Amino acid sequence: MQTLIFNTTTKSIQVFDGIIGGSTLLFEFENVPTVKVQEGYYEVMQKDDEDRSIPILRLPICSTNMRIIK
Repeated sequence: MQTLIFNTTTKSIQVFDGIIGGSTLLFEFENVPTVKVQEGYYEVMQKDDEDRSIPILRLPICSTNMRIIK
């Protein structure tokens, strides 16, 4: 199980290899306007230099907890 933390204020995400606290940080991205819920996976979107949102990471919903914070 992995944990995705999406901060809606700072527009950033962190992905840990387990629950929060004592887990290893796997990914960290800034400039993330949204995390889309697709069929079977979370899709992390990031703004590029031309202000377009592009997908940069997909995580399976069945093995990922997502926490949304402000």
